Amino acid sequence: MTGARVGSSLTDEQAAVRDLVREFAAEEVRPGAGEADATETFPEDVWDGLAELGLTGLTVPEEYGGRDADATTYAIVNEELAHGSLAVATALSVHCLATACLAEFGSDDQREAWLPEMAEGRPVGMFCLSEPHAGSNPAEMSTTAGYDPTADEYVLNGEKQWITNGERGGVAIVFAKVPDGGDGSHSGDAGGEVDPDGGADGPDTITQFLVPADAPGFEVGKKEEKLGLRASDTTGIRFDGCRIPAENRLTEVGDGLSAAFRTLTSGRIGIAAQAVGVAQAALDESTAYAGERDQSGRPIGDVQAIRHKLAEMATDVSAARLLVREACRQAEAGEDPRIAASKAKYRASEAAMSVTNEAVQIHGGDGYTTEFDVERFYRDAKITEIYEGTTEIQKTIIARGLLGER
Repeated sequence: MTGARVGSSLTDEQAAVRDLVREFAAEEVRPGAGEADATETFPEDVWDGLAELGLTGLTVPEEYGGRDADATTYAIVNEELAHGSLAVATALSVHCLATACLAEFGSDDQREAWLPEMAEGRPVGMFCLSEPHAGSNPAEMSTTAGYDPTADEYVLNGEKQWITNGERGGVAIVFAKVPDGGDGSHSGDAGGEVDPDGGADGPDTITQFLVPADAPGFEVGKKEEKLGLRASDTTGIRFDGCRIPAENRLTEVGDGLSAAFRTLTSGRIGIAAQAVGVAQAALDESTAYAGERDQSGRPIGDVQAIRHKLAEMATDVSAARLLVREACRQAEAGEDPRIAASKAKYRASEAAMSVTNEAVQIHGGDGYTTEFDVERFYRDAKITEIYEGTTEIQKTIIARGLLGER
């Protein structure tokens, strides 16, 4: 029933990308998604396929071998991949966050050194913002990056949490607080000693860094055991005297938080699109099941209660998709898409939860077993209400916009 998927009009190029990714998701992603979920193993062959299609360079400028995709194309790719596997879509979207940060904030040398290879799929990117005690409010982060003038290096100390691609990643975008004056513009403490905590107590010291996973002091924590999204590796990252060259700083000292928020706006559009993809997959499975499952000598799709459920599910999916497309339109028009992105993520994630819940209900006992994909969709959908800004954070952003407080 996937042919029934519709949305606002697309350009010929966007439609071609949609068809390409839809076919790849159906033939290469979806068939192995259940096993990958059960074994909690990321399908690296699928990643290699994404690279061959040029999707690992989705947010990389063309001059560095990427697609330099517009917002609508980015959303389409996320939706279609999530229709096959949310875990795969999430891994790619985080990689794209990392390449987008490099493309926007990196120097020419940094872009040249990293983006061509990342566009080809390796190294895999990570985005390190959240911390155990600073999730929804990153301004409270405690990770620090002290400047050592004797070596012209930054020394990172702290801990990050919920890092997608944590085990498989090769390079991380890391946000840390820099102690006062720690931008290399002063002589530092006598003897080159670093005070990683001194003066780094406010959001105006948060800075963005490029940190290779093989840097000394970069430690990958345990892999989280999760309700859903099991094929996507999620770990903690610890920085224990992690040293990186000063040239690996991406933003001016204190500009990191605003950079993170700009990146997260586009990321939220991607997550909203993923939620639409999961919801659409649940709707497709439910529509097919309703036409095939007989009860009392007739398909359950003949029962009005089931037909009404399908109608409500289809309406929720279409409405959510249109909110995503409006956020894309604003981004491409050079407007401020923050409120639209939050509206899209809020409504699409709620639609994903309600639609997958109804999909399990339509399947009855079958929906509660791993033999049918809808139970995985149901488990996966929950994360869309949490990561890259909870539903409550999205409502706060929307309300601020309404009250002129943004």
